[in-house]
Amino acid sequence: MKSDRAGKAGGRPRDLGAGLKYSSRPESMKGFEEEGVEFLPVNNAKQVEKRGPRRCVVLTSLLLGFLLLSLTVGLLVWHFQYRKVQVQVQKVFNGYLRITNENFVDAYENSSSAEFINLAKKVKEALKLLYLEVPVLGPYHRNSAITAFSEGSVIAYYWSEFSIPQSLEAEVERALAVKRVITLPPRGRALSSFVVTSVVAFPTDPRTLQRPQDNSCSFALHARDREMTRFTTPGFPDSPYPIRARCQWTLRGDANSVLSLTFRSFDVAPCDEQDSDLVTVYNSLSPVEPHTVVRLCGTYPPSYNLTFLSSQNVLLVTLITSTERRHPGFDAAFFQLPKMSSCGGSLRDAQGTFSTPYYPGHYPPNINCTWDIQVPNNKNVKLRFKYFYLLEPNVALGTCSKDYVEISGEKYCGERPQFVVTSKSSRITVHFHSDHSYTDTGFLAEYLSYDSKDPCPGMFTCGTGRCIQTGLRCDGWADCTDHSDERNCSCNPSHQFTCKNKMCKPLYWVCDGVNDCGDNSDELACKCPEGTFKCTSGKCLPKNQKCNGRDDCGDGSDEASCDTVSVVTCTSHTFRCDNGLCVNKGNPECDGKKDCNDGSDEKNCDCGLRSFTKRARVVGGTDSESGEWPWQVSLHALGQGHVCGASLISPNWLVSAAHCFMDELTFKYSDPTKWTAFLGLLDQGQRTASGVQEHELKRIIRHPSFNDFTFDYDIALLELKKPAEYSAVVRPICLPDTSHVFPAGKAIWVTGWGHTEQGGTGALILQKGEIRVINQTTCEDLLPQQITPRMMCVGFLSGGVDACQGDSGGPLSSVEADGRIFQAGVVSWGEGCAQKNKPGVYTRLPVFRTWIKEQTGV
Repeated sequence: MKSDRAGKAGGRPRDLGAGLKYSSRPESMKGFEEEGVEFLPVNNAKQVEKRGPRRCVVLTSLLLGFLLLSLTVGLLVWHFQYRKVQVQVQKVFNGYLRITNENFVDAYENSSSAEFINLAKKVKEALKLLYLEVPVLGPYHRNSAITAFSEGSVIAYYWSEFSIPQSLEAEVERALAVKRVITLPPRGRALSSFVVTSVVAFPTDPRTLQRPQDNSCSFALHARDREMTRFTTPGFPDSPYPIRARCQWTLRGDANSVLSLTFRSFDVAPCDEQDSDLVTVYNSLSPVEPHTVVRLCGTYPPSYNLTFLSSQNVLLVTLITSTERRHPGFDAAFFQLPKMSSCGGSLRDAQGTFSTPYYPGHYPPNINCTWDIQVPNNKNVKLRFKYFYLLEPNVALGTCSKDYVEISGEKYCGERPQFVVTSKSSRITVHFHSDHSYTDTGFLAEYLSYDSKDPCPGMFTCGTGRCIQTGLRCDGWADCTDHSDERNCSCNPSHQFTCKNKMCKPLYWVCDGVNDCGDNSDELACKCPEGTFKCTSGKCLPKNQKCNGRDDCGDGSDEASCDTVSVVTCTSHTFRCDNGLCVNKGNPECDGKKDCNDGSDEKNCDCGLRSFTKRARVVGGTDSESGEWPWQVSLHALGQGHVCGASLISPNWLVSAAHCFMDELTFKYSDPTKWTAFLGLLDQGQRTASGVQEHELKRIIRHPSFNDFTFDYDIALLELKKPAEYSAVVRPICLPDTSHVFPAGKAIWVTGWGHTEQGGTGALILQKGEIRVINQTTCEDLLPQQITPRMMCVGFLSGGVDACQGDSGGPLSSVEADGRIFQAGVVSWGEGCAQKNKPGVYTRLPVFRTWIKEQTGV
């Protein structure tokens, strides 16, 4: 059969090749006389030539050809236009529903139990019925699966798959987001109806689908009492989590409980825009976006607040790995708490405090709290929000449409500094609302009663209404944001200086190189008389004694910075060349000019330069940019993330603080194998980003005189196992000579990933803050019996910007001549962070220049 069709399809009759006859007879006519083709003789040309009919045939052929062509074009247009609109889109929707006339039994937790299978069958039947009743859903529904059940009466979690015409995609999404009710009639007289309410579903990432075969990385955990239940990514911490995988953990508690989940260690692939590994926590057992509590990727330091609460007795944690990067994953734990019977309450004391549930942990989603506050009838109410964090992703600033606090008809949300709200009566109501998704740490507030005629009894009232202690009035500090506490003051001449603008400032701020008054009047009277100059010690000498080759000041400062460089007697203020001679130029090293005859002041100057030149949470700091501080190093202790900072001084050596490597009972910080150094790092969540180098330590050399009680000699040298490779984001900082001077008032930058506020959490992005060198005498006065010659104070006496916990070991970067940057010090210690009259204390690096060279050769 196949060969016969092939012959006919060729268009050539089989017998025509014989050259004789063409037979048009059917097979049944064989044996009869053949009918041939007869050619007539041409007797009359006109008679033979039938012109009319041939024209008709040609015209008909042309017409048919045209029609055929039009039909073909039409079909093509229809195919590429109309059919294109009808392209089917495969969509997956995750959802949940409530079965109102069923009670939850423990067997529903096991997807293999007969009870689970029977109930799931009913739910699937109900879903199918619902979809058939909705015209835009029924024809396109392909499959559904029930993934889990939980209490209340019974909540079912499911996914449904649809094949939807592209033009109907938005309409289908709207239809599934509308809550519906389904009732299945009873199958028998003794049975009741099957009632399903609140049926809703939302489009989702197909990777979140839980299919029967997806059991290799699927875990079910149930909390018991208040015991912590720990779980980790597969292989943690010895091996990385699986690549290109989907893992999920269903977390449950007993009925009428809520869950508290904490990520104790978190390190997954960085948060790239297009391709990343993602951990998501849902306030349900179905991965629906409206119930997302948090999305996490990258790396978080151990101090970061990663505690989250549920609003019911279940949570779902998913890990979707889209990359092949190797990271250890996370270590998490959860436990159950009794569900709150109410949130808020009636507050009737004259003063008190209140906060969002579980503060400072993240408040639960889907809650409403109302505090009715009433003070004595003859008083008014004042609310002070000390901490306020109600941030939610993708919510425009000032738009309080998700989580908010409402007071007297006004809504407050976002991240706000400390603020005050007052009432016009003895009563005020505070309402807090949290929606189904994304939570934050919430707020801590205090309330008090006050007399509207005397709003701050025994205290000073700022122009903003804030109350401050009377002792803060006219103390030189702006405790009121409007500076009203420092206006119209009468200064005490025994310990205060009167600025031209009538503000009072402490006497020890005068002539410290910092414009504390704001009009620079505290620095105007600091010059020596005309015709003289001022030594570093404050002594005034005739100008003709400056740069005369003799030490007239007694400290060498009169010969340390001269226009003409000459060889002078060596002092602590002069630079010693390699040939042993000293020059009278201040800070001559690596300034681009040859000052030593042997050129040694310009040797080893491949340092302190950066490809990044732009200038602009160290406390009070701002985000750095890539390559801005290429010598900054992040030191990670095993299993703890970022612990300390360091600075790169050569391809093989780092400088840090000795106190970072003090052993504890549970961890040996002095062991170099416990540490990893990250160079070129900006974001702690992107340690594998392009340009970042990961190095192991070979040696840790703490200064032999380090005192772990006073923190004197707080410096350490770290040798890398392999040399660092210099790049745009990895460069060394310059080390200052022993004679290098960083004068009082000089601007210096402190950088680090430490806490962005005292008692706060670490930063993900490298923070930078500009601070100033404080006069050493002032430093010793502020911290009596605590400052040694190996220490220096840097910061602002008014507070606001400072290093903090986690910044230890990091560098103080000082911009010197020609834009080259020298390391002035090492972050060491301080009393609190960014407090008034409590500047940060740093290891003074020039003191250790000789020791560093002896140990490293640098």
